Amino acid sequence: MAAMGIRGAPPSQRRGPGQELRRLDVSGRPFKPGRSGNPRGRPKGARSKALLALEALFDNEAETISRRAIELALGGDGPALRLCMERILPARKDRPVLFDMPPIETAADLSKATGAILDAVARGHVTPSEAASLGQLVTAHIRALEATELAEGIANLEAAQGKDVNK
Repeated sequence: MAAMGIRGAPPSQRRGPGQELRRLDVSGRPFKPGRSGNPRGRPKGARSKALLALEALFDNEAETISRRAIELALGGDGPALRLCMERILPARKDRPVLFDMPPIETAADLSKATGAILDAVARGHVTPSEAASLGQLVTAHIRALEATELAEGIANLEAAQGKDVNK
């Protein structure tokens, strides 16, 4: 006799709520590896029912809770004060980086641009991590310039070949 599962059916035949009896593979899973019953997955931005319920509760009391947090902060409560300040003035993720960058019009200008970035780091105008981000921007710009130059060169070669063929 086959071993019986929790619901009284053998492990290879289990039924979900409101579903017909279905056969499970030998490993006890209804789908092959790499295949799911919901291939697109949960939609982006979808929220759980618990979160929706909490948001509904908070929406009804948001003004009262906010007022109380402000009162506590004004009364000298450190965590409440920090919470209020974080909402008023959130921590900045990035900041504008201001320094003189030479124009980059060809790949030959790359050394001037990287020199300017290194100089800005040495003088303390930008942090090393900001310089790394700027370096990535310069690299992307150089690649775009090189791609443009390559496309122009190919177009010139094709035009020259077209003239030679027509002679």
